[in-house]
Amino acid sequence: MSTEHSAEYAPEHTPRLAWAQHAPEVYKAMVRLDGAARKGLDAKLFELVKIRASQLNHCAYCLDMHTKDAIAAGESVQRIVQLSAWEESKHFYTEQELAAIELTEAITVLTEGFVPDEVYERAAKQFDEAQLTQLIASIIVINSWNRFAVTTRMVPGHYTPGQHG
Repeated sequence: MSTEHSAEYAPEHTPRLAWAQHAPEVYKAMVRLDGAARKGLDAKLFELVKIRASQLNHCAYCLDMHTKDAIAAGESVQRIVQLSAWEESKHFYTEQELAAIELTEAITVLTEGFVPDEVYERAAKQFDEAQLTQLIASIIVINSWNRFAVTTRMVPGHYTPGQHG
C-alpha cells in the first residue's frame, strides 16, 4: 500500500507510540533475540510460525511483514492463505510443519490450558532437541513482537521484505 489513499479505503490509523524510538535498547535486544531464535530453522517454517501466531494475536503489522517475508522466502500464497484454517487443510503441510503450527498455537494461547503433552510430544518427534528449542524460542519471540505491535498500534502496509534483516 502506498501512503496515498483513494476514497475507497478507510484512512490509516495513527500509531499510539513509536516504541522502538523510545526504547532502542529493548528493540535492539529483540532484533538480536529474533536472529538467535531463527538459527537452524527452515526459513519457510519460521515464517509460517510467525504468521500463525500473528493471526491468533490479530497483529496486522506482523501479518503484513511475515506474509511478505514468507513469499520472498519462496512460500506459496495458497499455503499462507490456508494457514488460518490449517486443521481443515493439513494436506498442504508436512508433518513437521503441522507439529510446529500446533505448538505455535499452544504456546500462543497459553491461557487456554498450558501446552498439552501430546502437542509437545508431536513436535519433539519432528525436531531434535536443539531445533525444538529454537522453534520454541521463535514462537516466544513472535508473540513478544505481536504484543509490542498490537499494543502500540503499529501501522501495516509499508513493509518491504528484508527491510529489517
